[in-house]
Amino acid sequence: MMLKIELRQHVGAPCKPIVEVGSEVKKGQLIAEPQGLGANIHSSVYGKVVEVTESSIIIEASENQPDEYVKIKDTESNLDAIKEAGIVGAGGAGFPTHVKLNVDLTGGCIIANAAECEPVLGHNVELMENNPEIIIKGLKYMLDITKADKAYIAVKPKYKKAIMALGKACKNEANIELKYLPDMYPAGDERVIIRELLGITLVPGQLPIEAKTVVSNVETIKRIVEAIEERKPFITKDITVGGRVKGAENKGKVFMDVPIGMPIITYIEKCGGFIAPYGEIVLGGPFTGRHGEEESPVTKTLGGILVSMPLPQESKKLGIIACECGAQEDRLKQIASLMGAEVVAEEKCKRMTEVNGRFRCDLPGICPGQAEKVLKLKSQGAEAVLIGNCED
Repeated sequence: MMLKIELRQHVGAPCKPIVEVGSEVKKGQLIAEPQGLGANIHSSVYGKVVEVTESSIIIEASENQPDEYVKIKDTESNLDAIKEAGIVGAGGAGFPTHVKLNVDLTGGCIIANAAECEPVLGHNVELMENNPEIIIKGLKYMLDITKADKAYIAVKPKYKKAIMALGKACKNEANIELKYLPDMYPAGDERVIIRELLGITLVPGQLPIEAKTVVSNVETIKRIVEAIEERKPFITKDITVGGRVKGAENKGKVFMDVPIGMPIITYIEKCGGFIAPYGEIVLGGPFTGRHGEEESPVTKTLGGILVSMPLPQESKKLGIIACECGAQEDRLKQIASLMGAEVVAEEKCKRMTEVNGRFRCDLPGICPGQAEKVLKLKSQGAEAVLIGNCED
């Protein structure tokens, strides 16, 4: 089995490899270091390095894979342990966690993002249902690191089993509390969570720290506990497989702690294989996922492996409406190309506003309607509209 360990699984520049072709590596061994903003990368298997490129390290896994792994080195603080372990936002953002937590939140709070916002994905819910204690442990470590006064777990009321488990786990914790999010998309957006829980509306470009808050995905919190208590580097990932896949078509199938770098086809086959006919493989969730191939690797930020229905094949002229909450122009054009359609006009959701050269939604989750944009696209020759916004 060949594993592809990508050198950029985080916000920041690609890491620099510190192993060479022919090197024997152990599970948990440090194999690449950040250059500036970034996070350590470790081997997720025992094996041999067979190729090193500017973007990845290819490892041929040994047949024998003991459970033991190389532990991160002893550190003076829990924050340093998080840094050594190479933890980044596992919900998809990929921001280095040691940088995010290196703040003084006196008078502020930590928020665990338990929204499981993208449709089909279910691994975060399964974590909450089966191991809520690890989330409580992680929040307590984060409270200590940041000196925050309070921690909240932001969850949707429909996840009743998870709520019961979390409530039981934190019932004796005076400074950890469950808070409820609306059942909408994108409830898991940081600015939506802060707006709904704290009543603070951050404008585009403002970060949670400006509300004296740090928001972390629940799997990220799990990895924090592993780094501190087990000295385990970030070498495994929780994922959901769904869509046109046997055994996962009605409800996504969850795989916990899969080795980073494994080709995604491994987990499609573990479910039972593709259901014919099928269309595109999507990496991530239905709203914000990207195109994938069978050999695409599991990364620190991958949450979903979804297989779509066959895309309709027609030569219509399409107009596209892009939004920060969903697919952007490049992704919409890619989908149009896969459909055999032609994009003749482009617009952005009316809530999009430019901040430092990037278009951001000014009120995520509160869609204004797009009738004006649709009529404009029609006037430019569009016969149908491909849209990437949140609710309308």
